[in-house]
Amino acid sequence: MLGIKIVHQNHKGLVELLGKYHHSVDAGLHFYIPLIQQIHAVSLAMSPLKLPDYSIITKDNADISASVTLNYHVTDAVKYRYENTDSIESMSQLVRGHLRDIIGRMDLNEALGSTSKINQELAAAIGDLTNTYGINVDRINIDQLKPSVSIQDSMDKQLKADRERIAAIAKAEGEAKSIELTTKAKNDALIATAEAQAKATRTRADAESYRIEQMNESLDKAKDGYFKNQTIQAFSQLATSNTNTVVISGDNPGELGNIPVIQKMLENNK
Repeated sequence: MLGIKIVHQNHKGLVELLGKYHHSVDAGLHFYIPLIQQIHAVSLAMSPLKLPDYSIITKDNADISASVTLNYHVTDAVKYRYENTDSIESMSQLVRGHLRDIIGRMDLNEALGSTSKINQELAAAIGDLTNTYGINVDRINIDQLKPSVSIQDSMDKQLKADRERIAAIAKAEGEAKSIELTTKAKNDALIATAEAQAKATRTRADAESYRIEQMNESLDKAKDGYFKNQTIQAFSQLATSNTNTVVISGDNPGELGNIPVIQKMLENNK
């Protein structure tokens, strides 16, 4: 009587004769002799494996928890089944050991910010070694590196302190800038006011100088007859006024006529 064994696609069949490996068969329908022969099917398809969190100590003695996911497939069904009692567990221990060694050479901050680098180093470290178990690791990824609760609390406090320090610096710089701008505006206003006042003073001085210049030109152009006529009018007004005493220069009494002329010119230029 013969037994029937179907080896599915992407599997390898291992034929044992009296409990000892005899030969391998590919996917398909196979016959064997019960009690004397057995056929074990080993999957060659890619399989995922998640390694549970475990503790790792960094170079600066910080305790972190690592979570790793990897994808593997069997490359040698004979090695996988017969040369190791548990190839999957052996591979897991190998991954943990190398990960502990890689992270153990890093400080906490370096480890938390270097997951890509850790992935690359870990893949290179276990690439050839897993062939001993008939397994190839196709992809490995650090899912999470998490500090312990106490370290996380310390990091949160430090982060909060840094944020408050940065905010205080920004506030101080803003206030200093505001004071600087206010002071500059006040100084600019004082300068503008002083310049306006100086300009106004110069304008008034120029106007007064022009007025005096015009008056002098007018006096220079006036004829002697005009001043004599003014002198006569001045004496006439004095004769009819209530003034009791008038003191004038005896050398040139005709200059008395200049007085009303000058008065009129001053009145006209006001």
